Amino acid sequence: MIERLIEWGEQQPLVRAMILTSTRAIPNASPDLFSDYDVILALRDVRPFHEDRTWLEDFGPVLALYRDPLEVDKGYLTSGNVTQYENGLKIDFTLWSVEILQRVAAEPELPAEFDAGYRVLLDKDGLTEGLKPPSYRAYIPTPPTEADYQTVIELFFLDTTYVAKLLWRDDMMAAKELLDHFVKQEHLRPMLEWRVEIDHGWSVKPGPYGRRLKKWLRPDLWTELENTYTGLEPEANWAALFDTIALFRKVALEVGQQLGYAYSYDLDRRAMAYLNKVKNLDRNAKNFF
Repeated sequence: MIERLIEWGEQQPLVRAMILTSTRAIPNASPDLFSDYDVILALRDVRPFHEDRTWLEDFGPVLALYRDPLEVDKGYLTSGNVTQYENGLKIDFTLWSVEILQRVAAEPELPAEFDAGYRVLLDKDGLTEGLKPPSYRAYIPTPPTEADYQTVIELFFLDTTYVAKLLWRDDMMAAKELLDHFVKQEHLRPMLEWRVEIDHGWSVKPGPYGRRLKKWLRPDLWTELENTYTGLEPEANWAALFDTIALFRKVALEVGQQLGYAYSYDLDRRAMAYLNKVKNLDRNAKNFF
């Protein structure tokens, strides 16, 4: 596929450089057959590639496509296409005016996308000669400040109150969205990632949405995380909510102890009292007290 991309780029007069980023550009990574090809095309003119996208069919029949709008980045055009092909191939094409690549190459530090790892596949005009070598450390979480740690705890418990209200109302679809997205993805996941980084010396990349958490997270914690997922039955979701809180509390205490930060016991106690009151509140109640 790399050879096909290079051969195609060589035949396109407007394509002046081609850079591969993400998993397939990182040494010792483990891409599988579904791993994307993340390709940046430095173009003499972005408009033809944006306006007529039949060129995407050069790599096979397109199954589905997300089209970025045509935008201006500090005076120069950029766009892109997230392209899923029928044969399983997926290519995310980023379209840059050549001036954007020239600016990136001249900057003293690489953007995160490049610092995570890149590979120059084609360069007709020496546009990439100034690019710094990647450190491969982009997207590795860094230790939170105490303020960051406390904010995650407070927002976690705040969003549990929304879940409780939705469960009380029997709004199950909304409750599942709040529990499994906001509570787990936005607040529990960062705490789990901090636990992972403490265990591995702040050196691993958990990936977006917790993609690689199962690989790095302590097995007992992963099992507890699995047990927080359930279907649409209301009582099962109340149990999932409290199991999620128990897991969050356990991990937050461990992270706080390792980093020297105090856990918010008072907030925890008062939030649990509130949640239990909502759970036991009569569905026909007219006031909370």
